[in-house]
Amino acid sequence: MHIRISLPQQTLELHDAHGALLRRYPVSTARNGAGEQNGSFCTPRGRHIIRAKVGAGETANTVFVRRRPTGELWTPQLAEQFPGRDWILTRILWLSGKEPGRNRLGEVDTMRRYIYLHGSPDTVAMGTPGSIGCVRMRNQDIIELFDLVPVYTPVDIVEFGVEEELEFMAAGK
Repeated sequence: MHIRISLPQQTLELHDAHGALLRRYPVSTARNGAGEQNGSFCTPRGRHIIRAKVGAGETANTVFVRRRPTGELWTPQLAEQFPGRDWILTRILWLSGKEPGRNRLGEVDTMRRYIYLHGSPDTVAMGTPGSIGCVRMRNQDIIELFDLVPVYTPVDIVEFGVEEELEFMAAGK
């Protein structure tokens, strides 16, 4: 299994070991764009792995703070009580960078930046950047992905889309 997240297309693709596309989901990456620097609120690029899976068996819309369920379930009423909260719901796939100096160690460490693939309220738009660094997904999508992928699944976060890659390959580059 292998995951590729396209920043321009705002999609997450799950591929099997032979490269065949198994699933494609709309996502929402960082409002601030791509970047690796700690404190940038950007989505880090490059090669990563899923270092940890959090939330197995939790109910959809379970609210997490610091990777722990709070005992709350997200509702519009709860959102009204906490209007500034960055909602992390349902499941968490915690990413770790694999490229020292780019997205691993020091001031560019994806894991120390707490970059996740996670569920979000159904009211959050997908297909457009809006997070503070993480990759947001619909709750049903993150549940499905969580159940399909093991820890250490490779995750590439790229600045091209499928069509662009095919055109690039067709041009012999």
